[in-house]
Amino acid sequence: MVEDPFQYGLLCALAIALLIAAFTDIRSRRIANWLTGTIALGAPIYWFASDMALWPDVAWQLGLAVVTFAVLSIFFAIRAMGGGDVKLLTALALWIAPVTFLNLLVMMALLGGVLTVGFGMWHIYRRQKDKLTIPYGVAISMAGLWIIYGLIHPALPAAQLAG
Repeated sequence: MVEDPFQYGLLCALAIALLIAAFTDIRSRRIANWLTGTIALGAPIYWFASDMALWPDVAWQLGLAVVTFAVLSIFFAIRAMGGGDVKLLTALALWIAPVTFLNLLVMMALLGGVLTVGFGMWHIYRRQKDKLTIPYGVAISMAGLWIIYGLIHPALPAAQLAG
């Protein structure tokens, strides 16, 4: 459980940034660079507030972010994922411990599936002929919020997978 008010504030700021990312992705199908940059730049402050050691803790976070970016860049190259989604997940990798990040990816995939089915049904209902686009930043943001919730309230169900 996060008891330090500064850490709590940083996690709340991250939650607000994720909500902004979700809303802008729904509205314009874009996640702004300034937003993902702010999330990424907030991570070292969170590391400091969490008393993370440079080795191995911060090194693991940086390594996770590099691997995340490398793998997701392949998805971007084959047009399976947008650039904003790649940057948002990479920035989140700087905040979330590696094992917990795997939980985030599972939750993101589940939420993304529900989102895809929902948008697909809406697309068919409106009889739209253009290409279906999914604001996957919503699934990423909701999975991130779920993890944050588990970090703040470890006695609640989300904590079993977030911690």
